Amino acid sequence: MTDRTENEPSQAAAEPAKAGPAAGNPAPTGDLPLPTPPMPTVELVESLNSNDLHDLCDAAEAAIIDGGGFGWLRPPPRQTLEAYWKGVLLIPERMLFVARLDGVVAGSCQIQKPPRNNEAQGFACNLTTNFLAPWSRGHGLARQLIEIAEQHARAAGYRVLNLDVRETQRAAIRLYETLGYVKFGEHPFYAFAGDRYVRGAFYYKELSPLHPIAPQPGPSGPAAPEKTP
Repeated sequence: MTDRTENEPSQAAAEPAKAGPAAGNPAPTGDLPLPTPPMPTVELVESLNSNDLHDLCDAAEAAIIDGGGFGWLRPPPRQTLEAYWKGVLLIPERMLFVARLDGVVAGSCQIQKPPRNNEAQGFACNLTTNFLAPWSRGHGLARQLIEIAEQHARAAGYRVLNLDVRETQRAAIRLYETLGYVKFGEHPFYAFAGDRYVRGAFYYKELSPLHPIAPQPGPSGPAAPEKTP
């Protein structure tokens, strides 16, 4: 039995050519396919299933440990967190937004509506309890979370959105200012953490600026300009 020589057609060469680039199939390159970027999404929720509640509590705990929590300095017991989120869903004056990365809850924020008896300030609402778990940062989710909340607040008829933030949350402050929030004040005793007071900053953003009302002409036409003596 003789060995096959280099010039002898191989069995693969003798077989009919299989579908390749000419048939619309890409030629194999040996490279692995590029990973799909994580998909960030934000939604207004009116209920939470058990998986979402679990993930939301995990994200909140991670944010609190990282120093970006919403009032808590240390993660409370899990049943306390679960009761908190369930309670939020029962408050008519709260709009709960959930941020997801590839479908997993990674953070949240809320729109707090003004009380119904406060007609003079009924045009404004508050952005509060805004946080993201550290593992979900770097994908534009923080910006998307705020922008979606703004859209819903604007659609609900609110003209101004207020917020307050600890001075130690520098990344959040940079994002707020990039999105057009205007700082209007500070509170030197805003919070107490690590045996010291933490300064707080207060911001607002006009969602629907008022346009000046044009003067209406009188019965006989436009009013004549007043003469100066």
